[in-house]
Amino acid sequence: MIDQDQPFQRKIRSFVMRATRMTDGQKKSLDQNWAKFGLHMADGPLSIPETFGRDADTVLEIGFGMGDSFVDMAIAAPEKNFIGIEVHLPGIGRMLNRTETEQVPNIRCYKEDAVEILKDCIEDQALSTVQLFFPDPWHKKKHHKRRIVQPEFAELLRRKLKTDGTFHMATDWENYAEHMLEVMEAAPGFENVSGAGQYTNGRPAHRPVTKFEKRGQKLGHGVWDLIYRKVD
Repeated sequence: MIDQDQPFQRKIRSFVMRATRMTDGQKKSLDQNWAKFGLHMADGPLSIPETFGRDADTVLEIGFGMGDSFVDMAIAAPEKNFIGIEVHLPGIGRMLNRTETEQVPNIRCYKEDAVEILKDCIEDQALSTVQLFFPDPWHKKKHHKRRIVQPEFAELLRRKLKTDGTFHMATDWENYAEHMLEVMEAAPGFENVSGAGQYTNGRPAHRPVTKFEKRGQKLGHGVWDLIYRKVD
């Protein structure tokens, strides 16, 4: 069972900064495009209307990887703002290259810890959707405390989401799916859009299939989606 009274230890991060070589193209893209699309935690609270030049529903995705599905979703929903958070620099470089090349105006990006960004930069009740697709599962039991989906994280999202806003998760690790379900079923102020204790019936149409997901499917991995709506 999830201990609802366990303190949230931010010294234990849900990600590891891996030393990964950037291609020349990714580095060039990051250098050239960051000033246009990048956001900085040091700048403090973010004014979404000023940043995007409009007041629109805003989607925040935590950990967009190489960024292809993130850009695809932004292209498919031009009426929405999209904020991505990623610490993997090659992925940021690739994502920014597509964003600039394909002229996608409704994307902005942070390259810092998502929890700190949510706490320090995102105003309460500012987001219509938070997305967390295929986060590090930390599959060893001794590492489960590193999983980002915890009761305190759910409460943080509750503050940042508008009423009727949604938190959409996906994972290809069944044990992590069970963990997500247990945390969110117990989280105050949320309801499961598929019904109590249920996963979604297949992949929601708005979530593109990622290369990572396709690779997992070839290996016989299942995928579990969960969507929770903020009701209070």
